[in-house]
Amino acid sequence: MNNFEKYSESFVEYLQIEKNASPYTVKYYRNDLEIFFNFLNQEGIHDLNEIKQRDVRLFLTSLYDQQLGRRSVSRKISSLRSFYKFLEREELVKESPFVHIYLPRTSKSVPGFLYMEELEKLFDVNDMTKPAGQRDQAILEVLYGTGIRVSECQGLTLKDIDFSIGTIFVKGKGRKERYVPFGRFAEIALETYIQEGRVRLLENSGTTSDSVFLNARGRPLTTRGIRMILNKIVERAALTVHVHPHKLRHTFATHMLNEGADLRTVQELLGHESLSSTQIYTHVTKDHLRDVYMSSHPRANDQNLD
Repeated sequence: MNNFEKYSESFVEYLQIEKNASPYTVKYYRNDLEIFFNFLNQEGIHDLNEIKQRDVRLFLTSLYDQQLGRRSVSRKISSLRSFYKFLEREELVKESPFVHIYLPRTSKSVPGFLYMEELEKLFDVNDMTKPAGQRDQAILEVLYGTGIRVSECQGLTLKDIDFSIGTIFVKGKGRKERYVPFGRFAEIALETYIQEGRVRLLENSGTTSDSVFLNARGRPLTTRGIRMILNKIVERAALTVHVHPHKLRHTFATHMLNEGADLRTVQELLGHESLSSTQIYTHVTKDHLRDVYMSSHPRANDQNLD
């Protein structure tokens, strides 16, 4: 194992143990490091302390030569900055060559969301006389009603749901925990599923499980399984839009803001570490704000001129 591989493995251990990074995050970091190390080998650089800013700029040029977009390049720079921060902390390098390298500006994509008419179609297609239909309805109500991530939904256990005060205990990214309230529709769907459909699904496994959402064999659903369930719901609803779990999260945030919730509250409910992550949803509230202004301000329209 060369020094690059040794440092890479140490960094991955740090991500997994200290940062509690997801397998997807670790995979992307590994990939970014591998691309960087391949570039260094091609340039004849075999010591991380030998790398200068000009080498980093040459690396960036090589990325753009591969027709990579700004977002991809930005992520790679961010990954390598984190890698070098780790190396500096461990005193394995003297200085990061990425200190004065600035991330290319990326345009923030506008998150897609569903209108109430589209949501109503989704809520109306599940067969509530069957265990699978009750489960699917509960998943739909929880994802839209709380805005939690699909991984957080998949990880829910029975003890995480407190029906007495209407909250669920969510274990989020990086071991961050939060309580999220749920409303009456989600409460009814969850109670129906847990008391009826889940019991029947669990009978198929012959074992016990504390996971809330189970598959047809009575085993805990995977995140992939939840995505497949949503796809089938969309098919039955005959919607032409693509619906994924994160779109329901976007919809939750958008509708909350449109109905007057403040950014800080939505940030806390979503489990965002930074307020800037929540601010991307404010774009869709502009029309709503204008409507409120036009209907509320005494001098916003000409009705009082008569």
